[in-house]
Amino acid sequence: MSLAATTSRHSPLLPLLRSRGIASCSTHSSYSTTAVRKVDGLLNLAGSSGIKKVGFYKSQSQGLGLRAFSVSMGRREFQKIKVKNPIVELDGDEMTRVIWDWIKTKFIHPYLDIDIKYYDLGILYRDKTEDKVTVEAAEAILKYSVGVKCATITPDEARVKEFNLKKMWLSPNGTIRNILGGTVFREPIVIPRIPRLVSGWKEPIIIGRHAHGDQYKAQDFVVPGPGKLELVYTPKNGEPERIKVYDYKAGGIALAMYNTDDSISGFAHASFKLALQKKLPLYMSTKNTILKKYDGRFKDIFQEIYESTYKAEFDAKGIWYEHRLIDDMVAQMIKSKGGFIMALKNYDGDVQSDIVAQGFGSLGLMTSALITPDGKTFESEAAHGTVTRHYREYQKGKETSTNPIASIFAWTRGLIQRGTLDNTPDVVAFAESLEAAVIDTVEVDGIMTKDLALACGKEDRDSWATTSVFLDGLEKRFKASLKAKLLR
Repeated sequence: MSLAATTSRHSPLLPLLRSRGIASCSTHSSYSTTAVRKVDGLLNLAGSSGIKKVGFYKSQSQGLGLRAFSVSMGRREFQKIKVKNPIVELDGDEMTRVIWDWIKTKFIHPYLDIDIKYYDLGILYRDKTEDKVTVEAAEAILKYSVGVKCATITPDEARVKEFNLKKMWLSPNGTIRNILGGTVFREPIVIPRIPRLVSGWKEPIIIGRHAHGDQYKAQDFVVPGPGKLELVYTPKNGEPERIKVYDYKAGGIALAMYNTDDSISGFAHASFKLALQKKLPLYMSTKNTILKKYDGRFKDIFQEIYESTYKAEFDAKGIWYEHRLIDDMVAQMIKSKGGFIMALKNYDGDVQSDIVAQGFGSLGLMTSALITPDGKTFESEAAHGTVTRHYREYQKGKETSTNPIASIFAWTRGLIQRGTLDNTPDVVAFAESLEAAVIDTVEVDGIMTKDLALACGKEDRDSWATTSVFLDGLEKRFKASLKAKLLR
């Protein structure tokens, strides 16, 4: 499905920008997941507080050029920004699907001339297509390099019954990650006004989650009674090798999972590259004292790649790599001030990313990006679920206050990656200016959803806004900041 519109290549705003010496943009890496960067000139759209008050990183851009938009700014009409290549959109479920549509209506379609390749990953359409749509969506991301994804339902027994599904379909995230490969990097969106539950965290903590195999592609089953459990490995040109696991005296459960050297190597390269780009130390954490072969393989591959490929660059930047046991690392994480990257196996990364998000203030303030080792194939999404409880209230016509920030950042991070790959700085500038407006809507205007108000210790109804009111406030700030900067 194409949502592209035809516009002129030439922007009437460019002469104005050039006259002020800000008609160019030096883009930053798509790995960047801090809320806002310190910038000068046109992109400083955050109002009286200034963007420089938020975020952990210093400027990597010296003024960002924005072409004009085809929306009304006073008496002038400006052209939409042209997005050179398509973005793959993966729609989702429940409350996040509703919010996703609101975001597109308010902040994507009015400003961007963009070709969107749309895939409906809502649970009913996944069931109708027998989950083929998920595979097709992942293949489209491989083709076009950039995807943005809404939160989706992973069905359990209750969901199968609720939607009368043909079967208990696998997690769409797991399917997509196994097709794309790569690593999921999650980092909190930091808003100074929102207090941290872990008060000692002063710098970002980035979680790199290995997005392949382990429990998420495991085979598990209920053992019905007494018997012997074995693992059988059959070489391509050899005799089967049997490994005894357990002799059951009665019923129980069993699990078999796997990973590959290639996938672990890709995980390592992506993690080391991000550490160099962020100039942050990297810790790989496993339980290799217990899983000596399984977790030990992660430890060994990371160490081999570090020594052979990255150690000299790490030394030059004054950062380091270290393997630490997962239980020790988690304890150190809580005691630390932050300022590092944790590379974790699939399940560990899943759990720890939520802990980090909540520790920084809210699960609704977490970016999530799946990035392949070459840095090109990219999928961004909100790190939270479909917010079923709020959706039930929405269906009843009651007011809801669901935090849309992570979903907005799913779009902006996808646009930043698209603009970086296409060398279209206007697209990057647009996305970053929208992120700046999001931060200031909370930080300066004090408009926030209920989860953020509660994090600030405010429980009265007047202290928080519904989702629609928050988005209206964001839209007002975004338009006002654009008008102030583009028309003065």
